[in-house]
Amino acid sequence: MKEPLLGSYSKQDCQFLLKQIQPNFYTVEDKERLIQTGQLHYSQMVSQESKPTTEYEQLFLSLTAQYKQQLANEILQLAYLIEDNIQQDVCIVSLVRAGTPIGVLVNKAINQYANVNAQHFSISIVRDKGIDVNALDYLIYDLKIPSESIVFIDGWTAKGVITRELKQAIVEYNNRRQVNIGAQLYVISDIGGTADFSVTLRDYTIPSALMNSTVSGLISRSVINDQIGETDFHGCISYQHLEDYDYSNWFIEEISACFVEKEYQRAELISPEQRQLRHQQTQQAISELMQKFNVSDINRIKPGIAEATRVMLRRVPDLLIVNDTNNPDIKHLLRIANEKEISIITFPAMPFGACALIKDVI
Repeated sequence: MKEPLLGSYSKQDCQFLLKQIQPNFYTVEDKERLIQTGQLHYSQMVSQESKPTTEYEQLFLSLTAQYKQQLANEILQLAYLIEDNIQQDVCIVSLVRAGTPIGVLVNKAINQYANVNAQHFSISIVRDKGIDVNALDYLIYDLKIPSESIVFIDGWTAKGVITRELKQAIVEYNNRRQVNIGAQLYVISDIGGTADFSVTLRDYTIPSALMNSTVSGLISRSVINDQIGETDFHGCISYQHLEDYDYSNWFIEEISACFVEKEYQRAELISPEQRQLRHQQTQQAISELMQKFNVSDINRIKPGIAEATRVMLRRVPDLLIVNDTNNPDIKHLLRIANEKEISIITFPAMPFGACALIKDVI
């Protein structure tokens, strides 16, 4: 039987349904060129990660201090919503890797305050490739977890690519396996208006979005290359060389220490009309930005503070667009843009705080 990975989390907090593979690192520039020329899919490549700079580390710590109570409250509200919807023991399935720390926290919240128990697994879903069906098979057939108890968690939405990928993949999986996994996505911040359940539409700095593996159990994002066999889980790299800089468990402790029982309650309901309006606003803004900056490939545009952060850290950014340079939520983005000498443009009409454009390298 396959064995889950633990990364730097405890087994009670998170089990990664991933296969550790031998690293074959690509530079960020080579990765971008191979993606844009169509020679390799982004999921086939991974870059080496280095420790954050002292300045960036301090920014992460200060933003965690600033937002930890807000995030803790929202975690509790999301956990309450899950218990209320599922009404049985819950299997939390977070989407590697942005969803992983959120899944750890929701798992803790349910086990601490709910009338049901929870367990947490983190699995891979990849744009254009779908969800890891071997991971779902492991949960249902090896661990005998009821399919109706599975809920999917991510940190946030933006364009809705992963939301659509998830729904399509789960419908196909249910039909093929004759099971009944819910295809709904739960997130903290639904800035794109595409998730099924969230506690806010606000685009703000979820602190875990600032870091890579050092806030996600020292695990890379998922990889699907020639080391992955037909029955294997999707792959990953372990960044053990960053062990001395790992904030994964520290972050969980910082947020969960802010849990207060009175916040384990129903969040203010976001109506379908509000969500639809936000979705329309986001899509309109993306269209306007693509037209304004002559972007033909929608994959090069990354709306939202979290997605913009990932571009600035992991891709080759071309431009940082913000709705207000005085917005305290984007301080870290302005800092990175200045460090990398990336142009910053203000576009007040955006319904989100920031948007990054990936450089056209071909």
